Amino acid sequence: MSNHASYTVSNLGYPRIGEQREWKKQLESYWKGQIDARQLLSGLKELRLSNLRKQKEAGVNWIPVGDFTLYDHVLDHSVAFGVVPDRFAAIEQKDELSLYFAMARGASGINAGEMTKWFNTNYHYIVPEWKSGFTPKLVSNPWLAAYNEAKQELGIDAKPVIVGPYTYVSLSKGFSRDQLADIVRSFLPVYVQVLQELQAAGASIVQIDEPSLAGDVPAEHWALLEEVYQALRGATRLKLIVQTYFDGVDDLPSLYRLPVDGFGLDFIHDRGLNLKGIAEHGYPQDKLLAAGIIDGRNIWTANVAQTLELVQELQKHVKAEFIVLQPSSSLLHVPVTLKYESKLPQETLSALAFADEKLQELQLISRALTDASSVAGKLEANAAIFAALKSSPERNRFSGDAGKQEDAVLNRKSVFASRYQQQQERFQLPLLPTTTIGSMPQTADVRKARQQWRKGELSNENYEAFIDAKIAEWIKIQEDLGIDVLVHGEFERNDMVEFFGEKLDGYIFTANGWVQSYGSRCVKPPVIYGDIVHTEPMTVKETIYAQSLTQKPVKGMLTGPLTMLNWSFVRNDLTRREVAFQLARAILSEVKALETAGIGMIQVDEPALREGAPLKRRDWDDYLRWGVEAFRLSVASAQDTTQIHTHMCYCDFHEILDAIEDMDADVISLETSRSHGTLIQALRKESYEKGIGLGVYDIHSPYLPEEAQIKQVISESLEVVPAERLWINPDCGLKTRNVDETIESLRRMVDAAKELRTVTVGS
Repeated sequence: MSNHASYTVSNLGYPRIGEQREWKKQLESYWKGQIDARQLLSGLKELRLSNLRKQKEAGVNWIPVGDFTLYDHVLDHSVAFGVVPDRFAAIEQKDELSLYFAMARGASGINAGEMTKWFNTNYHYIVPEWKSGFTPKLVSNPWLAAYNEAKQELGIDAKPVIVGPYTYVSLSKGFSRDQLADIVRSFLPVYVQVLQELQAAGASIVQIDEPSLAGDVPAEHWALLEEVYQALRGATRLKLIVQTYFDGVDDLPSLYRLPVDGFGLDFIHDRGLNLKGIAEHGYPQDKLLAAGIIDGRNIWTANVAQTLELVQELQKHVKAEFIVLQPSSSLLHVPVTLKYESKLPQETLSALAFADEKLQELQLISRALTDASSVAGKLEANAAIFAALKSSPERNRFSGDAGKQEDAVLNRKSVFASRYQQQQERFQLPLLPTTTIGSMPQTADVRKARQQWRKGELSNENYEAFIDAKIAEWIKIQEDLGIDVLVHGEFERNDMVEFFGEKLDGYIFTANGWVQSYGSRCVKPPVIYGDIVHTEPMTVKETIYAQSLTQKPVKGMLTGPLTMLNWSFVRNDLTRREVAFQLARAILSEVKALETAGIGMIQVDEPALREGAPLKRRDWDDYLRWGVEAFRLSVASAQDTTQIHTHMCYCDFHEILDAIEDMDADVISLETSRSHGTLIQALRKESYEKGIGLGVYDIHSPYLPEEAQIKQVISESLEVVPAERLWINPDCGLKTRNVDETIESLRRMVDAAKELRTVTVGS
């Protein structure tokens, strides 16, 4: 291929965490009081500038700014626009940093902002809270500060990135949907001011992220969007690019009518919608097409031959000089660099691409489009990678459709009412039984022991003895606190997905493949490389040891197939459904092993069920059907007297209550401390007929819950859930908390439950 037009290379966003998670470490040092605000901001500036230099050196023409943050980019908008809930009024009078982190993490006696998933990713954002009568104002302009910094420090004429008004308001809460248009309009003066200040500083192009346009956009909202962008267009001479991602845009003709200079479209996760739409409706000849041709969400190297074919197809409708080459979304969702992956075999390493490598791929594609002969060797090497993957023995263990299952194997023996009665007879639990979600504090000594063991500095025997001692310590603590259903604490586990991935055949693991999940919390997703096979019990040893120490039931703790799927980097040569069913079969083998060992309660966590839902509601039924089937398959062998628990967190549960009930778990625990009111309202309208625990305190806040607050949550829950089916638990695992606060928080939870148990029985 040879086309001598030059191509602009753009990036939508870069990972903020740093090659060695410097971002996380500095934030946590600040929260611990080890560094002050000046040191924090200075250290983060150094990291921010380093990120910009790397992109400049990679040949990126449009380098984003405003994608870096102290915690969450949506929270940045809320603070900048003065969207501050009244409960933070006292803190608002102090300083911006105190306010910012209070909204993110809570303060003494003040709940943090609700946290939920950014569309269908594992990134969590802080939900903006609208209040009636509020008028947005520009309190600060972080996009201007970021642009000036890049220009003055590095001479980069950067591309500010801002979440568009339609998406920002759509992601907010505190208003009815019929108020959305008026609220969007109220933000227009603020957005105009931001853009005008950027123009005055010399900026030439701004990326306005509107991923909501790839979801369900009511027909009447397109007129609103035209009005919004007409106002922005009329106020500035900046080149405006409306950026969508994570799916295709249903109504491209309406998108085309927006008076902007170009559109960003995702051609990786659009399921063919965007390409089909362009083929049917053409593309405006006077607008740029920022084409997402490299996967911004997964870590597989690009199939360059296929990518070149895609660009060729686009060139039938768009002039080459109007096509901008870029990732499908921000690279926030992938690790930073492969440079530290020295332990992976070369054939595996060559099949991967992290953020830095994806920018290199864009350059390769740009060169291949302009002069293919100059990169012929690289193109041949890329083709060889995919030939090797296709013939890999690890990817060819099964024949036929690995996801096909008969409906009969998806169902428990008896219906819930019968099972629950048998389980109550077996366990003799009190009213409002108390439990925890699974993990207990992973203190410095736990992390040190694991690190020493992995390095070979601690023998298997000594490491197992250490883990057993921790299990015994926390079984006693739980018994002393009076918790009714115990957990072994998960001290042997680094991560709820990676731990199981390491014990299943079909996974590979990176050394430094970290991505941000929420705040300073980073995870290292395992990589589903081949077909998944359960080879030996994964959790039985620790669970039966814990059970041997107590007469109270101890839950076996597993991670469910949808969470294993959604929190891994998944091979892209099979459907996600096929991979989910492979995972479900493996988990089913572990459920059988736990039952055989005498474990009577088994928790199969599915916190990622909702986040995997497609952006468009018309696609939900299919996804939720096979997702629920995968969960049911994973526990199908459970006897009636075996109580199956599951857990979900940080999502809009009220949207999928029917699917949650269809999972047919005996007990589900839900995170509701930050979004309690929303779920309570949903349960008033639509009852949930199985056991349920509504998280009574926020484990992500560094502040101890007040017992009065816990009792209020329990009391409100009792209004919508019968006492005989209500469980009392924290809203998530306790891995990230310290020992003293965990013990005191649980003590308050148990005391509140006991008090209300007495009141409930008495009434």
